[in-house]
Parts: sequence; structure tokens; C-alpha cells
Amino acid sequence: MKEYLLDFKIADRTVLPGGCAMIEFERADGEKLPPFRPGQFVEIKIPGVPAAMLRRPISICDVTDSGRLLLMVKPAGEATRHLTLMPAGSVVSMIIPLGNGFDTAGAAGKRVLLAGGGVGAAPLINLCRVLADADAQVEILLGGRSARDVQGLPEYYRGSEQVHVATDDGTVGHHGLVTGHPVLNERFDTIYVCGPTPMMKGMAAIARNRGTECFVSLENMMACGLGACLCCVEKTVKGNVCVCKHGPVFNINELTWQ
Repeated sequence: MKEYLLDFKIADRTVLPGGCAMIEFERADGEKLPPFRPGQFVEIKIPGVPAAMLRRPISICDVTDSGRLLLMVKPAGEATRHLTLMPAGSVVSMIIPLGNGFDTAGAAGKRVLLAGGGVGAAPLINLCRVLADADAQVEILLGGRSARDVQGLPEYYRGSEQVHVATDDGTVGHHGLVTGHPVLNERFDTIYVCGPTPMMKGMAAIARNRGTECFVSLENMMACGLGACLCCVEKTVKGNVCVCKHGPVFNINELTWQ
């Protein structure tokens, strides 16, 4: 898929209770968004932060009804904190779209589960809508430390039939880890996962033991997003690959996780 270097303007922002910002961007030239697949990401150059020499990789959440690009930004460092505070009208440069997205072929009629932990909930938002539009039966499983971490997120999963929640402290939903939620005792045709590595490995083990098809979106540290810096390398059954180019989405059978 063709990649573009484009300027985007911040159009709107919603800050969720857990601190993440849902930021809407529109192209600065007024043109339409380039096509992308669920699970792909952008690399953003954040102005006004001298220490942020490199672009920051951020998963694509979705396209809003008004045609804007939606990104979920966690204020984890100086650069991302600055991005979440930039006023409407501010312009940033993006490389879009990057990476390999989720495989949604043959989704019609299937029962699928999308499991997200923390900011791993982000790339599953567009995936949910695409799968629902393809006539799949989509259920969501979200995990967080407490209710604040998941509050406000379920409304973004358009087309989902049910949203399940697990929190470490039990303030909402299942008390415990995502991997211990009772919904995992049910049968799904495919499971899609994004979140902390221990969570993804746990979900992969559950899927493998039950013979369920499973795709994970890795969150390896990335810098260039183009496969040049080699800081996101992951070991696979075919050797070491750059997650930013060959991923971030992988079938669990491609990985060496056991």
C-alpha cells in the first residue's frame, strides 16, 4: 500500500478518564484521507519539542463520520504529552499508512473476539467496524488496571455486539486479568489481540491450545517506522524481521512464542 508524507491539522480532542487523548485530525490541504487497513499506523513529527528528533509511531484508531483521522495518544513522554496539549488548528507532519494490517478476509459469518489492553485498544477500533461491516459477529474484551482505564472506550467500538471488561482491581467487569475473563471459555473463530506483551502471549497460548486462529499486533519499540533503524526486530519462524515493515500484525504461528 502506498505511503504518503502529509500535513494534518488537529480538529478536535477528547480526553478519556484514564488520561489518553482521542485526537481527530484532518488533512491540512482539505483532501480526503489516504486508504489504510485496520492495524496500520502513522509516524508523527511532533513540533515544539527539541528532544523529539524522531517521529512517534501511533496506531490508527478509525475514521470519524466526518472523515477525520482518529488517533489515541497516551501522554507517556515529553513528545506525546505535548501532542495531547496542542490546540486545535495545530499542524503536524505524518507518514501514513505504515506497516502490515489485520487480515479480515473471509470474516463474514464468523464469531470473532477483539482483545485490547491499555493503548492496545486503539488499533482494534477500526478493525471492529471493518469486521462488523463484513457481517462478522464481533465481541470486544478490554482490560485495564481500574475502571478509569476503560471508561469511555466502549462507545468507539461501532458494530460490536458486546463489550466485556476486565480490571486488575475489580472496579468494573471481571476482577482479574484479561486472560482470565469467562468469555474466553466460549468458542470464537478468530481472536485479534493488541496490548502488553505478557497479555498477548497469554492470549496466544489460549488460542493455540484451543486451535483458534489468532492474530496479534506487536508493540515493539519503533523509531523510523521504515525498517531502517532495526530497533523493532522480532524473532519469527522465518528469522528476525522488523515489526514496522513485516508487522505490527502477525499470525501467532509466525512467532516463536511458546
